[in-house]
Amino acid sequence: MQITDVRVRRVAKEGKLKAVVSITIDDEFVVHDIKVIEGEKGLFIAMPSKKAMDGEYRDIAHPINSGTREKIQSTILGRYEEALEKEPEEEVQEA
Repeated sequence: MQITDVRVRRVAKEGKLKAVVSITIDDEFVVHDIKVIEGEKGLFIAMPSKKAMDGEYRDIAHPINSGTREKIQSTILGRYEEALEKEPEEEVQEA
């Protein structure tokens, strides 16, 4: 599996949500709405999810193993850091 494209949309509002990301895998499959979140231990990603009938949020799409999750997270966070360096603060999108 190769992550062939990463699109980062930074959000301007205050809070833990820093960006919303779309990734393309092998130039064939896209996953939208991956969130970059600032947690107590630093940045992490949250896979796209929806609220279930019981009120809990469940991932719509997610990696099966921790190695794949780490590969996706490190790629996304690397691109997010690049976006921080390239874009001035006033050019970020409103969420």
